Amino acid sequence: MKFMVIVKANKDTEAGVMPSTELLAAMGKFNEEMVKAGVMQAGEGLHPSAKGARVKYAGGQGTVTRGPFSLTSDLVCGFWLIETKSLDEAINWMKRAPFDGGSEIEIRQVFAAEDFGEALTPELREQEERLRAQTTKK
Repeated sequence: MKFMVIVKANKDTEAGVMPSTELLAAMGKFNEEMVKAGVMQAGEGLHPSAKGARVKYAGGQGTVTRGPFSLTSDLVCGFWLIETKSLDEAINWMKRAPFDGGSEIEIRQVFAAEDFGEALTPELREQEERLRAQTTKK
């Protein structure tokens, strides 16, 4: 099962405060453990929302709002993409993440092709597989 682990933003990440050398080292060690275990597929930190934008769609049109955005629980400052046998295993890995007080993550399962049932026709499945293969070549 594939999961996206969403690291929630806080006032420090939104202010552009960079992590300490100690936290970077601890995070590097944690990431290395996940890679060696075959769990981690990707993981990145994100710049503050001040350097981002949102696009809201209505009537076939996209309206752009540039950051910064108000600090709410929907702001993200980083993510991991991990693969584990279960949500419980994902939780167990993330409980070991080297965060300190006040940090929060969210773990969400990524849809697999079979989750879409008959709506994902053989043609759409072939297209998805072809596009996935093209993106992994980079």
